[in-house]
Amino acid sequence: MREISHRAPRHTSRPEENGVQLPTSAWFGMNTFGIRQMRAKLPKDVYKKLAASIRLGKKLDSDIAPVVAQVIKEWAMSRGVTHFTHWFQPQTGLTAEKHDAFLNFDENGHAIETFTGEQLIQSEPDASSFPSGGLRATWEARGYTAWNPASPVFISETGGVKYLCIPSVFIGYNGEALDEMTPLLRSCDTLSTRATELLGLIGDSGVLRVITTLGVEQEFFMIDRGHFALRPDLVMAGRTLVGSPPPRGQQLEDHYFGGIPERVQACISEVEHELYKLGVPITTRHNEVAPSQFEMAPYFEDSEVAVDHNHLTMATLRKVALRHGLQALVHEKPFAGINGSGKHCNWSMAIVADNALDGTNLLKPGKTPHQNLRFLLFLAAVLKGVHKHAGLLRAGIAVTGNEHRLGANEAPPAIISAFLGSGLTQVVEDIAAGKTSGNSAEQAMLKLGVAKLPEVEQDNTDRNRTSPFAFTGAKFEFRAVGASQSIAFPVMLLQAAVAEAIGDLIDQLKKAIATADSTDDAVLAVVAKAFKETAAVRFEGNNYSDEWVVEANKRGLLNLRRTPEALAQLRTDGAKALFQNTGILSDVELESRYHVRLERYVKDILIELHTLQQIVDTQVLPASYVYMGQLAGAAGQGAAAGINMQPIVDAANATSKLIATLQKKRAELAKVTAKAEHLHDDLAAQGVYLTTTACDTMAEVREASDALELAIADEQWPLPRYREMLFPV
Repeated sequence: MREISHRAPRHTSRPEENGVQLPTSAWFGMNTFGIRQMRAKLPKDVYKKLAASIRLGKKLDSDIAPVVAQVIKEWAMSRGVTHFTHWFQPQTGLTAEKHDAFLNFDENGHAIETFTGEQLIQSEPDASSFPSGGLRATWEARGYTAWNPASPVFISETGGVKYLCIPSVFIGYNGEALDEMTPLLRSCDTLSTRATELLGLIGDSGVLRVITTLGVEQEFFMIDRGHFALRPDLVMAGRTLVGSPPPRGQQLEDHYFGGIPERVQACISEVEHELYKLGVPITTRHNEVAPSQFEMAPYFEDSEVAVDHNHLTMATLRKVALRHGLQALVHEKPFAGINGSGKHCNWSMAIVADNALDGTNLLKPGKTPHQNLRFLLFLAAVLKGVHKHAGLLRAGIAVTGNEHRLGANEAPPAIISAFLGSGLTQVVEDIAAGKTSGNSAEQAMLKLGVAKLPEVEQDNTDRNRTSPFAFTGAKFEFRAVGASQSIAFPVMLLQAAVAEAIGDLIDQLKKAIATADSTDDAVLAVVAKAFKETAAVRFEGNNYSDEWVVEANKRGLLNLRRTPEALAQLRTDGAKALFQNTGILSDVELESRYHVRLERYVKDILIELHTLQQIVDTQVLPASYVYMGQLAGAAGQGAAAGINMQPIVDAANATSKLIATLQKKRAELAKVTAKAEHLHDDLAAQGVYLTTTACDTMAEVREASDALELAIADEQWPLPRYREMLFPV
């Protein structure tokens, strides 16, 4: 504690010119080499093909790869880079990389640096040790990484070493998706194709592509590295498995938006510095609600780039925090009794076009009746997708840590619902109820006041922070995603659901246009039907309340509180039909996602079980024995001197009872752990047993341990307490 209290903040220097710090804009993206940087280096015809590949989502022309590779190599080597890697996202929730040197040898055996177009486009890492969920046998090693040109290559700087990272997808020998990015890209393509067709039906021509955009708010805790190292549970499991809440937590509401502590401020500032060099547009930082909890958030970007940048954000947080003697925790619930951490994904759709429609946000109201009909049509698609596949969206956020966070007083419940706000809800309900009398859709829209929908973007309604999926003006905020997650999977599921809904709306609209007086009239009729059918998933109230759980059940909405039951949604007929309809995942790829995620959950809980046993056996109980021995010794010495030692005897007896309780619960934990291990042949049964009996038993052990923590002398307790970790002096 003395050492921690005297640690000085680490200062970071920013790029300077003539002794003056340069503005961020002068060096933003200095370690990236994307399409903008290539424009000045590539021949015009090569640049044009590469730009078209990125803008329109087309396959890269292999003929231009050697030229592009040469330019990238020269840039990287000018920055001191010696190695390159295909940087990809296997189904581990993290990123992976295998480094290869530019070093080669010519026909005379002389050392040279080379980097070919083939090396840029494709690599072959060993795929056997990555989770595949049964997609391949463990003895089948062949896997391929392929460059995703939509995401800029970048230079990673670690320990004074620089290497070139090439954002890539990861596929198996037969083309099966082994990673998180490939299905996301497929969902982007499917949604784009269908959204473009839908726009054409309503008369919006010239649309080349529809992209999805994403802004990711990353929450995390920051504690001293020394405290972290002394907590085996944080090291092994990412969360505290024991620990009594301190008298003061977040009840004074004094941490949210408060002054950022100096050491943490210095750390986050350096994180921003590193991210700016990588082209990650971080714009927001602040204290979150819980003590020692913080948040960083970027500008909106294309979804696939946002996914890459969020991985870079988490990795940079962890790396830079160590330089400051700190530890960044992105687990959803590292500390019991206070707020956990989420990752709010702000999602929307936008048009890429060769006319005035370029850049149009499809979830932003317009200024004319037609523009607002277009907005309502895509709003209907989102609501249809969320309503029909709420179970799948819940499966997308089903990770171990979220099981402790969802449904707590700071996070949305496990029930997926959508919030629109009072103003927009009134419009939606009026349309669904048929209050659209008039000679045309335009008159109906004017009558409903929909021509004034741009006001929704401002302060037409308050925000609902309790909703898992809330419309916040020009976007939906998917608030239920966990802080530690790769956002690729939940966003892919959302986009798949919306793409299917758009396809359904296309079919309905074609039929409606054939009989309606105008296209706009047909659109209004289709939208009214969709709003009526999706009423159950719209909820404007307090999602934290017990009343909502009852109401949601009446509406037929799923309440999947535990991870295994949520993941089971990936195996339903509805899920299989969705992916068959969209072509985003094959049946075996979908099944693999279920196995990978359930197996990860099982392994996480087993690690927690063994870690808790070791903490009890090697730290909590030994400390308790020492303390009780001291009490007993003092009582014996005092009694020999004729002193009334009854208070100490009472304390020793009380401690003895607490120890006996913990020993009993520890014995039960051992039996539960042994049984859980023996269920390994039936993954589903093992998951159910762990999420019920095992988790309940761990909670009982924790309760017994926490009682001892409050009884044992401070100098005897071997673990950093909550008050020490969360309230550094």
